[in-house]
Amino acid sequence: MENFTPVSALLGGALIGLSVSLLLLLNGRMAGISGIMNGVFSAPKKEEMWRAIFLVGLILGAVIFQLITNDSLQLRENYPVLLIIIGGFLVGFGTRMGSGCTSGHGICGIANFSVRSITATITFMVSGGVTVFILKHLLGVTG
Repeated sequence: MENFTPVSALLGGALIGLSVSLLLLLNGRMAGISGIMNGVFSAPKKEEMWRAIFLVGLILGAVIFQLITNDSLQLRENYPVLLIIIGGFLVGFGTRMGSGCTSGHGICGIANFSVRSITATITFMVSGGVTVFILKHLLGVTG
């Protein structure tokens, strides 16, 4: 968060919105990353290609951004590995249980005025705040 600027946040948000809109307009699909990722392995064959291309584009976009901005990627250290593993499983389980992840509900679902997505996004935000409070203030985990 040291490199945060309102301009970069606005530009990043606009690019995310543009990509989500283009996927919906051109392919008729919502850009929920967990659903797209899941579909790579379980969707019918004709569905796999666009999903794989989308995910490759997602990764390439991050790499290109790193190269353009010359912003070195700094790996975080001193996080308890067990907490990261447990957190990963809980996120995966919650994503399946909630029928989507933050991007699907927060970006696409809210844009469609979905009550389920609004509820899910509020739950994500509150849960994230509580998690940060517990990790930083009660367990003393720093990053």
